[in-house]
Amino acid sequence: MERLERAKRRLELYYEAEEAILTGQEYSIGTRKLRRADLGEVQSMVKSLENEVQSLEAGGKNKAVRAVPLDI
Repeated sequence: MERLERAKRRLELYYEAEEAILTGQEYSIGTRKLRRADLGEVQSMVKSLENEVQSLEAGGKNKAVRAVPLDI
């Protein structure tokens, strides 16, 4: 699987996780209480993956370059 496709798939999964958290962070089944992942962490990863997808779609044109100016 290509890196861009993998990043897009992960981003979709994180969108689904975010939606699940927003619709019910904590719930009970019988005597068991279940709590979903931390919303802040999921949203942070969504932003990171959105940036990665954008960069990969741009063809990596947003690369940082180190240069040393010379006085000639």
